[in-house]
Amino acid sequence: MSAIAVAPATHTTSAGHLPKWAPWALLAICFLIAGTIFAFANSGGDPADFNIALTLVVGMILYMGLIFVVSTVAESRRHATDRLMTALVSAAFTVALLPLISLLYTVLINGLARFDGEFFSFSMRNITGEGGGAIHAVWGTLLITLGATIISVPIGLMTSIYLVEYGQGKKLARGITFLVDVMTGIPSIVAGLFIYSVFALIMGPGTRIGIMGSLALSVLMIPVVVRGSEELLRIVPNELREAAYALGVPKWLTIIKVVMPTAIAGIVTSIMLAIARVIGETAPLLLTVGIVQGMNLNMFSGQMSTLPVFSYMQAKYPGLPADAFIDRAWAAALTLILIVMVLNLAGRLIAKVFAPKLSGR
Repeated sequence: MSAIAVAPATHTTSAGHLPKWAPWALLAICFLIAGTIFAFANSGGDPADFNIALTLVVGMILYMGLIFVVSTVAESRRHATDRLMTALVSAAFTVALLPLISLLYTVLINGLARFDGEFFSFSMRNITGEGGGAIHAVWGTLLITLGATIISVPIGLMTSIYLVEYGQGKKLARGITFLVDVMTGIPSIVAGLFIYSVFALIMGPGTRIGIMGSLALSVLMIPVVVRGSEELLRIVPNELREAAYALGVPKWLTIIKVVMPTAIAGIVTSIMLAIARVIGETAPLLLTVGIVQGMNLNMFSGQMSTLPVFSYMQAKYPGLPADAFIDRAWAAALTLILIVMVLNLAGRLIAKVFAPKLSGR
């Protein structure tokens, strides 16, 4: 039989494509145009007043129109419609990120004014105007959050282990699940009032010490840890448990050696989310911990200062000059964001180190 050469089919849809870099170049041009417009509108003003959110929105609108026109001319109407829909989805994602981007930009611009060595070396003792720092508030936040984590994580993990491994179908487990769901929606000030009332009955009215703040934050942290850990323990395959049982491993050791290491990455993430949930709380700490102008590292004696309360008090009750107080408030907010970022990075590193290693990777 003679071989018949068949010419490869030419797909018309492969012709007339835009280069891969073209959409990104058009997007950069649109953002540059939008940024230039709003930069001229804000010329001579404070850089913090630059409207980055509206810049992104206008840039995405310009991009959608430009990519549709360019794609229609260079490619086809079908390709243009596809690129327009892709741009719409990307624009929706950008809009969802706008609050976060705008918040980070505003805090960064305003917080850098006092983000210096003095801010992290001195407290506010004997400071009535400019100068001073928030080292006492930084230490207070770290200690109180650490205390809340030490209280919440064991309770939350053991509760989630009971719900998943021991309490399935039991009335007690259903009751605990209901109470955890209710606690998840408790306003933070209610947690602060609860702890304040308990210590007022035990130690007298007006008592404010660091451990009270840790207990108030733990009331908010525990349900977050329980719900997150519970869901992660449930997705651990039952085959792993059954394999351990078949080898004669008791249930408690299976949980420690098999179930927990398998879900450790997600559990650490849920703990980090719980910490991020409470580290910025102001109302419960204002009620239970109070505020001082100097350093106090004893959580069982005297009031302490925390970054959220410090930032609130500096912004709410500014003295003279007022700009010095506002700058310290913004710097404290920026410090709090950086602490949360560092804790999340540390949590991811811990999860990566202790997560089970998969063969072939």
